Amino acid sequence: MLISDMQDKDVVDIKTGEMVGNIVDIEIDVKTGNIKNIITYYKKGFFSSIKNDSYKISWNSIKKIGEDVILIDKNI
Repeated sequence: MLISDMQDKDVVDIKTGEMVGNIVDIEIDVKTGNIKNIITYYKKGFFSSIKNDSYKISWNSIKKIGEDVILIDKNI
């Protein structure tokens, strides 16, 4: 799977059903080459461009990557 494929998927909290956003970037550990975090962005409305609604989510928080959605547990 390519990172560009993951950007098209919605990121949703598995416990609350809350839409967290879409992946806009990733953070990689340069020593190991492993993905450390995903960075998501969610535009909630017209005025959301004023506020940066981005979240850093640990790769370990990802529970399932499906065809249309990525399920995470934000509490991890």
